[in-house]
Amino acid sequence: MATIIDQLKYRYKNGDVLVKFIFINVAVFLILKVISVFFILFNVRTVDLIVFLGVPSELSQLLNRFWTPFSYMFVHEQFWHLLVNMIGLYWFGRIFLQYFSGRVLGSLYVLGGLAGAFLYLAAFNLIPYFVGLDHSWMIGASASVMAIVMGAAFYRPNVQLNLFLLGQIKIIYIAIVFFLIDFLSLGNGINEGGHVAHIGGAIAGYIFAWQYRNGRDITGWVSKMLDGLANLTKPRRKKSKMKVEYRRAETDMEYNERKHSEQAEIDAILDKLKQSGYSNLSSEEKRKLFDASKK
Repeated sequence: MATIIDQLKYRYKNGDVLVKFIFINVAVFLILKVISVFFILFNVRTVDLIVFLGVPSELSQLLNRFWTPFSYMFVHEQFWHLLVNMIGLYWFGRIFLQYFSGRVLGSLYVLGGLAGAFLYLAAFNLIPYFVGLDHSWMIGASASVMAIVMGAAFYRPNVQLNLFLLGQIKIIYIAIVFFLIDFLSLGNGINEGGHVAHIGGAIAGYIFAWQYRNGRDITGWVSKMLDGLANLTKPRRKKSKMKVEYRRAETDMEYNERKHSEQAEIDAILDKLKQSGYSNLSSEEKRKLFDASKK
């Protein structure tokens, strides 16, 4: 057991942002399940943690649970709900990380979740059909996952996935199908709040991709907010009298441009490899191909 725990700690510590988000979602699920067992055993009925962490549709309740637009996107009650969301997050998150930094992925995850919560609250307080429904609450990472799906799909629409029985499918078609399923499911009386939130996350992901292609990163303010929260948990270091040279940190936009340039160079080397063979590559090309294979 100790070995397994150590391995999980190592995976979390050394994993990228995508791995950390999956760990957080699974950990929250397990912790809430353990607590719920104790609540059942000791007849504790005054607190429902799932409801306590979920976004309420009623604005008066939201004022008393202001943290829920953030907390809900890490909470799942059913195992299958968690599993589907984490599989989607992993698949499309890996595609997303081919073009963006982990910092951008984490920020879009949060932004998509906030967008889903906003549209859910707006719908249940402004649209007559939803206003007429009973008050509810919402949980799950689906809106955040949809933001990453749409962000990856509309930023690189020609990327393909190999789907069982269907073969190679462009991810933009997969994203559009996901969106249409949610939109056409509105009004069927099943998981209404969830479908609305998915659409909110999808819209956030689409706007992100559209704006990023035009040179603007709409997740920047979320990144700054997350950085501020992270700095609050770090111990303050004593000021050093040593002089250090300042070098401006690479921005997310510069990082992505550099990463795309490197990938284009590797693609060109691979094309040359297919056409003329490994022996015709220059020593520099062989070195770059070897370095890329280790990443």
